[in-house]
Amino acid sequence: MNRNWAMVFIAGLFEIVWVIGLKHSHNMWTWGGTIIAILVSMDLLIRASSRLPVGTTYAVFTGIGTTGTVITEMLVFGEPFKLSKLLLILLLIAGVVGLKMITTTKKSEEVQ
Repeated sequence: MNRNWAMVFIAGLFEIVWVIGLKHSHNMWTWGGTIIAILVSMDLLIRASSRLPVGTTYAVFTGIGTTGTVITEMLVFGEPFKLSKLLLILLLIAGVVGLKMITTTKKSEEVQ
């Protein structure tokens, strides 16, 4: 995985943090952490999308965020488990992986 896709992955992880933070923040410190996670996530996404196809980059970013948020809510915060939810998440992951696999970048862009 090249550096730009690594930035998208890390941005997606920070998206999980800030989306969960929007629901569970309750004081100045937790809101501050949520705001920092938003800034880091958006900065990494903007940097990566300047060198990668924007549509695919955004689809991968939101796929990571959505999948991670739903799974974290179920495992950590007691959100009810539903088989239909799991199947839809698997479909989302399949779509994101498919987009990533068929997206090509120019060799000169990959070197940067």
